[in-house]
Amino acid sequence: MEKITLKEQWKVWSYVAAHSFGGPAGQIAVIHKLVVEDKKLISEERFLHALNFCMLLPGPEAQQLATYMGWLMNRWRGGLIAGGLFILPGFLSILLLSYLYVIFHDVPFVQGIFYGVKPAIIAVVTAALYRISKKSLKNSFYWTMAILAFIALFFFNLSFPVVVVLSAVIGVLYGKLFYRHDSASEVNAIVLPPLRGTIITLSVWSFVWVVPILLTLFIFGADSTFHALNLFFSKMSMVTFGGAYAALSYVAQKAVEVYGWLQGVEMLDGLAMAETTPGPLIQTVQFVGFMGSYRFPDLASPYLSAFIGSVLTTWMTFAPCFLWIFTFAPYVEFIRGQKAFSDALQAITASVVGVIFNLSLWFALKALFLKSFDVKTGPLEFEYPDLSSVDFYAVGICLVALLMQFKFKSSLFIILGTCTALGIMVKYLL
Repeated sequence: MEKITLKEQWKVWSYVAAHSFGGPAGQIAVIHKLVVEDKKLISEERFLHALNFCMLLPGPEAQQLATYMGWLMNRWRGGLIAGGLFILPGFLSILLLSYLYVIFHDVPFVQGIFYGVKPAIIAVVTAALYRISKKSLKNSFYWTMAILAFIALFFFNLSFPVVVVLSAVIGVLYGKLFYRHDSASEVNAIVLPPLRGTIITLSVWSFVWVVPILLTLFIFGADSTFHALNLFFSKMSMVTFGGAYAALSYVAQKAVEVYGWLQGVEMLDGLAMAETTPGPLIQTVQFVGFMGSYRFPDLASPYLSAFIGSVLTTWMTFAPCFLWIFTFAPYVEFIRGQKAFSDALQAITASVVGVIFNLSLWFALKALFLKSFDVKTGPLEFEYPDLSSVDFYAVGICLVALLMQFKFKSSLFIILGTCTALGIMVKYLL
């Protein structure tokens, strides 16, 4: 691997940060082109090893890949530069958009923008569902996993972390019973790094992760919004396997229906912000923290409270990513060689198809219908739309977005731009 100074690394990852649009697939492609093809800092084989490693970890794989690439170049300093710069543009963009959202939300022009974007997001999520299902549903077992995950979430309101854990366990059992793996002798021959260094790294980054939780508990109390945000997004960061859409399904369910930090249509607006700004899609959670702290402020100023909520949510989401990378990067070859990790990940990825389908229906319910009904009968707990409350304008915009997505293969920005224009027209004409 080519050596690179910290100054040069700032330039490399600043370029990646400025071009990190298009979701994880596009972001990984940008990293690959710059680091592997143009700069030739890392070999193709090592890049693929790194990507596979990051896929095994909870959290946004593109941001973790950047962090790991930085770690390979200059250990923890390089990892902080790469991972931090990957987050920064998205954080600043969504922070600005969040303030504009709460200040100018009653202006018809702004209402029209988000009115048009919400149905478009349904098409974007549906496209992601199609891509992931083609890749992960390889046989009847994985189809069954996806269906069961959807039923558990949609009809029984089962917690997303529970679905992740159960899927992993079933995947490992399936691998042991039905798959024959190669011998692990070559894995056992790998020399593991000193345990002392691992314990120190784990302790330091666990402390970095936990400090805001302790501070909000001590200063604002256990019932504060800040502390609730810290605890919730800490838990989310440990179970965000399968990409951002899977995690956002869990966040939407809890943030809207349990905590009341924001409304369903506002969750869609936050996703639209993250889709159109640089950085990882999971940065949507920043808007959730912003709105929760703005709506239930722990300080006299809701605007200052919203800023702190944004920072805390981002911290709780990404501090664990640095912990995973810096702690487990020295073990990358060993971890990749353990077939149980691969079996668990494949089962989780299959279940994520059901998770994203649940998210798609939830978004459609919030964006296309004005009213819905709740059903709570025994273990059953779900929501279904009032068909008489359908918003035909929103449905029309959604159909346009679907047509552009699947028929004409339009880019994300063209789809969102077209639907935004339609939304503005509807708000001014009605």
